[in-house]
Formats: sequence, structure tokens, C-alpha cells
Amino acid sequence: MVGFVSALAVQASRGGGLLSQAGSGSGLAWFAATAAVLSVASLVPLLSGDSAEARSGAVMSADAELWNGRFAMLGLVALAFTEYLTGAPFINA
Repeated sequence: MVGFVSALAVQASRGGGLLSQAGSGSGLAWFAATAAVLSVASLVPLLSGDSAEARSGAVMSADAELWNGRFAMLGLVALAFTEYLTGAPFINA
């Protein structure tokens, strides 16, 4: 979800496409650092014995978060595919 919003924000602010962001050296470094930080942040509650189902409420349920994540992944793939087909960023700044 963070990746989808970040890709749109960078396209809107700098005008670079998703594929050019991923292909640059700094883009890969930022991706690796962000993935590492978010992975550790996700594993800490799991390793301490906390479950997502136990903490879910009416609106912020574990099932809703799974679906939000799936839609964000589909959105990121759609951004990359659209840019690949058209040869231009989704948001032309």
C-alpha cells in the first residue's frame, strides 16, 4: 500500500515513471530500505505473540487489511503495465 502511494507521489512530483524509478540506483536502494524497515515492523508483533485477528475492530479488521493490500498490489502492477504499454508515466507532470 505504501509502494502504490509512493509511486503515484513521485510521478506527480518529479514526473518520472514507475519503471524509471525502479531502474535507477537510488530507486532500488530506497525500495530495499523501505522493504527492510516495513518487514521488521511487521514481524515484531508476530514474534511477540500478538495476532492481527485479536487486535482487529469493526472497521480495521485483518480481512479488510488483506483486501486493501491485494488491491494496492494490483494497482502497482496496473501502473507498471500501463506505463509499459504506453511508454509514458501514468501521471504526466
